[in-house]
Amino acid sequence: MSKQPSSYLSSKLEGRPKANGSGNGIYSLEPIKKGELVAVFGGVVYEWDAFIHLPDRERSLCIQVEDRLFLVPRPIGEGDYVNHSCNPNAGLSGQIGLVAMRDIKIGEEVCFDYAMSDTMPYDEFRCGCGSLNCRGLVGGNDWQKPVLQKRYAGFFAPHVQRRIDAQRAEQKALEKARRSAKTQKYASKIPAPAFSK
Repeated sequence: MSKQPSSYLSSKLEGRPKANGSGNGIYSLEPIKKGELVAVFGGVVYEWDAFIHLPDRERSLCIQVEDRLFLVPRPIGEGDYVNHSCNPNAGLSGQIGLVAMRDIKIGEEVCFDYAMSDTMPYDEFRCGCGSLNCRGLVGGNDWQKPVLQKRYAGFFAPHVQRRIDAQRAEQKALEKARRSAKTQKYASKIPAPAFSK
């Protein structure tokens, strides 16, 4: 088996232990421009029924790439330690690409919000990102929050975007049905005009 990591990490980044001792992170060695590719995740795809039985560490380093499909790094490399933040500086481009959402300065940790890829409760945890907009708890249903849908528009994985689009279409259909019912109810209260013979 190859020792080559399955993920790509830009030469402008390096993986290293976090200063607070809470694990590893990815840090910028050079300035990164908005839109620049910073990482590409790789590995082996597992279906949910097999994935859920993998060790916790492997599950925590994966990325959900489709409904009930998860990409698990094999072997694990520096690029697999991209952490979550509720105030991210990177977002997804497709299923496995990670791009800068804004300019990133030297020394900044590169993070993305797991709501951009997760739609299942396999890696829920208390968030300690410390940002002003920290959700406190990160879960598999966070993609449903309208504020996140607006904030991360264009940076969701395709399978998450399809769910968002379906949710919006359903909401529009419900609103249209409510308006139609309201109009019919109003129309039924208007007396019919009297006709004389």
